[in-house]
Amino acid sequence: MSRFTVTELPLAGLKLVERQNLGDSRGFFSRMFCAEELAPAGWAKPIAQINLTMTAQGGTVRGMHFQHPPHAEMKLVNCLRGKVWDVAVDLRAGSPTFLKWHAEELSGENRRSLLIPEGFAHGFQALTDDCELLYLHSTPYAPGAEGALNSQDPMLGISWPLSITEISERDRRHPHLTDEFTGLTP
Repeated sequence: MSRFTVTELPLAGLKLVERQNLGDSRGFFSRMFCAEELAPAGWAKPIAQINLTMTAQGGTVRGMHFQHPPHAEMKLVNCLRGKVWDVAVDLRAGSPTFLKWHAEELSGENRRSLLIPEGFAHGFQALTDDCELLYLHSTPYAPGAEGALNSQDPMLGISWPLSITEISERDRRHPHLTDEFTGLTP
């Protein structure tokens, strides 16, 4: 019996994963990851790194980050506390949804996760204060392979649900895309 419900999203390879809880008067048990159960959803590699972020102020935007091949990574993004607008952008060269984005609301209450395939940029906006996200990565962070998009790039047209209250100087400085950007190739 699978502990996950997996839903295909409009961008090929991007999946919504909903965790099922087993609960009683003591509380609940929720499986965060199972390689065997998530393999049909596209998770085909071991977990190489697990990261935790805490975002203090609602309205804050983090992202849009990715790693260039051959260090491209899959991510399983889980919101443990608070509520976020989690966004993935397709950067795969030749993809029919190239530069399209999709967002899902993730929260500690809805126990939804976003499974983001290789070749996507990822970012989020905190919709509440004190948001904690747990990221499972298929590849360790490689500083030389780091890439990012500007979260406010008009070429992407991401609709952030709240006014942006805070963004790091580093994320603010990411350049906007030009027509020369043809995407990521494996």
